[in-house]
Amino acid sequence: MPELPDIVVYLEALQSRVVGERLERLRIASPFLLRSVDPRPDELAGRVLGRVTRLGKRVVFGFDDEYFVILHLMIAGRLRWKPPGAVIPGRLGLAAFDFPAGTLLLTEAGSKHRASLYLARGAAGVAAHDPGGIDVLAADLPAFRAALTRESHTLKRALTDPRLFSGVGNAYSDEILHAAKLSPLKLTTQLTAGKSNGSTTPRKTRCAPGSSACAKRRGTVSPRESRRSARRWRCTAGIASRVRCAARRSSGSATPKTR
Repeated sequence: MPELPDIVVYLEALQSRVVGERLERLRIASPFLLRSVDPRPDELAGRVLGRVTRLGKRVVFGFDDEYFVILHLMIAGRLRWKPPGAVIPGRLGLAAFDFPAGTLLLTEAGSKHRASLYLARGAAGVAAHDPGGIDVLAADLPAFRAALTRESHTLKRALTDPRLFSGVGNAYSDEILHAAKLSPLKLTTQLTAGKSNGSTTPRKTRCAPGSSACAKRRGTVSPRESRRSARRWRCTAGIASRVRCAARRSSGSATPKTR
């Protein structure tokens, strides 16, 4: 399932291709994709796409006059940039956003299509789709620690709860906890990590794939280390650092184990 790093890469790609462009029409091939009734898809025709943002694991397209499209790719949903007027694939295709410069295709592999598309008006319409989790990379350590220890759950369940953290799912939560050297089954109320060094700044680990630091150490950058893998590493390492620091700083307030 596309999660925070993947969605950020999508946003960067969309920014250079469709932001500022006029949507000619929205074609929907699957009747199960659209989950809202108002506004209608044809009301978007002719409107300029002003911005693309992230809402958890969702991509939000913001058009003129406070019209919004909220897209959840779920497990196998993907966005593909094609020439103008591209045909929607018969088996995988769900929808197409037609712009003057090209067509943004929405596809989903598999027999069961779970991707969803909502149309909304105004900020309130978008807010209705926000579970309320904090931005895991923008939040400071105290806010992160407060969200992590708000309820008694396993670390994995806490990290994947969209009401607590925005954009983290099963795949990245496993990588985050592995990088933090913490068990996914450990309870958030029992976080202890021995002596703290007193620092609230997440410590750096190895260099990010594809980064200049990595190139300096290796002497070269592998062509396989794409921008997506670098983004994935930075997000994983950043969140793992916060989990590790939260564990250290929470040792004084941890709830004792009971039999």
